[in-house]
Amino acid sequence: HDGRFDVDIPGLHLIRYSKTNETSNRVMSQPGLCVVAQGAKRVMLGHDVYEYDKSSMAAYAAEVPIASNVVRASEAEPYLCLVLDLDPRRIAELALKVFPHGLPKTQAAKAIYIEQSDAKIVSAATRLLELLPQPDDGELLAPLLTDEILIRLLRSPAGAQIAQIGVSDSSMHKISRAISWLRDNYAEPMKVGNLAEIANMSESSFHQHFKAVMAMSPLQFQKTLRLQEARNLMLSKMMDVSSASLQVGYASVSQFSREYSRFFGSSPSRDIAELRESA
Repeated sequence: HDGRFDVDIPGLHLIRYSKTNETSNRVMSQPGLCVVAQGAKRVMLGHDVYEYDKSSMAAYAAEVPIASNVVRASEAEPYLCLVLDLDPRRIAELALKVFPHGLPKTQAAKAIYIEQSDAKIVSAATRLLELLPQPDDGELLAPLLTDEILIRLLRSPAGAQIAQIGVSDSSMHKISRAISWLRDNYAEPMKVGNLAEIANMSESSFHQHFKAVMAMSPLQFQKTLRLQEARNLMLSKMMDVSSASLQVGYASVSQFSREYSRFFGSSPSRDIAELRESA
């Protein structure tokens, strides 16, 4: 059946959808490598649009609020995707081996990279999946295959940029610290200067790098987090519109409703009713 599934191999997830979705699914996507076996997906981050299928791979280098649509899928040929988490610590350890003389200079960091599908990565991912019914072998071999995938990813054209995930003084790592603070404190008042201090960057440099990575300003990012969390609260905890808006940091329910409608394409009450009906 359709959905996102965690399996017994740590950091590995499988996704299956048998139909396309016209209404975008808005979520916070975690750092990970997406390898598609069938179908296609389109992802929007700010004003940037990315599309990938079995001919390409998508590497997410940061937590990002995306709007996604499965654009090619059917009952006969569902969208099938493997997702492998990108752990910053493991990336850092392997990057020392892949780049023993230091990381080469790279272009400005981004949150999402689309690369041509690598047959050797696909082969390693397939062997990783074949371990699922063999838990005894999987316990020993899965970490080796995971490392193989990560090493080959680091050796890809975007490898040096992806390696920035694990470098403590890289702009990507610094921006990630600010993203973590925003994620944990989305309901609190936010000042760009304070975020710049958390990232250990000047305010102008922080704003420039944040927008380059996230394709949106820190204020837009905070708004996205608030609206997504409000939606989750109304769905999972049955909160009413007023309570949810206050919970996520809005002082005005009318402002919340206006921004929610622009973001999700429907008023809060109507959107939640439609989601519950389709569940």
